[in-house]
Amino acid sequence: MTGEPPMLRVLAPGAMTTLQDVGRRGSQRLGIPVSGALDPLALAAANVLVGNAPDTAALEIAYLGPTLRVEATSVRVAVAGGSAIIEVIDAEDGAPPRRVPPLTSMRLVRGQTLRIGGLSGSVVGYLAVAGGFAVEPFLGSRSTLVRGGLGGFAGRALRAGDGLPLAAAAAPARDEMTLPDLVFAAPERVRVVLGPQEDHFTGEGVATFLASAYTVSPSTDRMGMRLDGPTITHRDGFNIVSDGIAPGAVQVPGNGVPIVLLADRQTTGGYPKIATVISADLPGLGRLAPGATLRFQAVDIDTAVAARRAFVAEIDGLAARLVPARGAGTAVAARLYESNLVGGFVDMHGDVA
Repeated sequence: MTGEPPMLRVLAPGAMTTLQDVGRRGSQRLGIPVSGALDPLALAAANVLVGNAPDTAALEIAYLGPTLRVEATSVRVAVAGGSAIIEVIDAEDGAPPRRVPPLTSMRLVRGQTLRIGGLSGSVVGYLAVAGGFAVEPFLGSRSTLVRGGLGGFAGRALRAGDGLPLAAAAAPARDEMTLPDLVFAAPERVRVVLGPQEDHFTGEGVATFLASAYTVSPSTDRMGMRLDGPTITHRDGFNIVSDGIAPGAVQVPGNGVPIVLLADRQTTGGYPKIATVISADLPGLGRLAPGATLRFQAVDIDTAVAARRAFVAEIDGLAARLVPARGAGTAVAARLYESNLVGGFVDMHGDVA
């Protein structure tokens, strides 16, 4: 009905789909985690493709994407991050689903359905909509903290039947855009700055941490990446007075196996932290699936700062890398490309075949 608010209707929610932006800053003193996107680069890319600011809230998709029906005049969307089969299903004509490329904006109209399959190459992807979602911020952010039931859409992951309200009733006319050379990869080695409690570990323990290969555990979630691998020896026990937890902090509890704390991390903790993953490498870390192997490499503060500046510059430069998407301008063009418009051909002798 045209009188209803514009929205995307959730037909299937995917494995774990939540609304995320760059996080809830300034509330850790209240014991409220920052949350936000595991991969801020992919979040920014999806947003830039549809004309949003890079930090606009979008749907974070983990492992398997959702199926969404357009209940608006039109909407422009883009998907960035893990590779997936992305399909558009037209409303009533019975045509087979048509595939659309990732990292490319597309305009959908009322009644069309967008289906996003399983992700590969990265466990997370992001679906942005032009104008963003009409969801009220909580403490300055639209990010979802599922453990606390805070923020996002009803403080939880999406469910079948949900209606995600759109801020714009229709997508403005413009060319569709793509980011063809953008790659989302995990770093060969995850760079860390040692400390702040490096002295709580033996020299052998620190050496083990830096020399060993670790495997991402199936129990990993948005709060922390649990690792399986060689144990790290503490010097004088594994309890400390609880202190603040930075993004990427590597805690080592009593079992000696490290945990890298991620977006939904607790605000304080009482296990010693052997190192902190540099902010520029956290997006790559968030792309790793259970079973993936990683190694750590110690760097100094200057290297970490330089990498952060390069990462921020990459996000700031995304808009300049946009190029027109050939053949993706309209739904009609896409259908024409799929159709056999030639009913016959003339051979070299002039006969019609």
